[in-house]
Amino acid sequence: MNLATIASLSVGQHLYWRFGDVAVHGESLLTSWFVLLAIGIVSILGNSNLQAIPEGLQNVTEFALEFIRDIAKTQIGEEEHKEWVPYIGTIFLFIFVSNWSGALLPWRVIELPNGELGAPTNDINTTAALALLTSIAYFYAGISKKGISYFKRYVEPAPFLLPINVLEDFTKPLSLCFRLFGNILADELVVGVLLLLVPLLVPVPLMLLGLFTSAIQALVFATLAGAYIGESLEDHH
Repeated sequence: MNLATIASLSVGQHLYWRFGDVAVHGESLLTSWFVLLAIGIVSILGNSNLQAIPEGLQNVTEFALEFIRDIAKTQIGEEEHKEWVPYIGTIFLFIFVSNWSGALLPWRVIELPNGELGAPTNDINTTAALALLTSIAYFYAGISKKGISYFKRYVEPAPFLLPINVLEDFTKPLSLCFRLFGNILADELVVGVLLLLVPLLVPVPLMLLGLFTSAIQALVFATLAGAYIGESLEDHH
């Protein structure tokens, strides 16, 4: 099986949009744009008229910023975390709002010619893209700080660990991708099946639990992304 075959693998039915020779999942793009639009609107409304004593949406945006800053500071360190707050924040907010949109919004009411709408993170292509972006981020962090000497980490503490250290860099994005995708897909499937079998009271506690686990998944992804970046920036002696 070559890379082209792997890239063509798909889970479920999808509405495909073609851009030349490239086919993308249209429903995932639609819901991703909705999530980005929602984040943008809340950010603009919450910060368009800043007050010394925050009120309303300004409270929400400031709390989110402090929370994200604490994640970055804890995982990356006091001295170097500031430049990574935008990335960690973008990743966290996108996953958080995506997960909650899947749990709260009746996407499936909107009928498509093929496929169905759902949380962007319910598509493995989305989670794979987020994981690859994180891999690029921590490679960039390490190389920009240490230059070519960054790659010395592969032969530390001993040269015979080279294959294991290289394999670790391949498993990091795979772990991020499948953990997020698997948890969100499983949550939506369980709630969907229970809504069909017991459509009234039983799914409500599970939906509330789904909101909690969805938030935890966003936190886990952002925390691991910060940890990987912090590891790349760490000085080894």
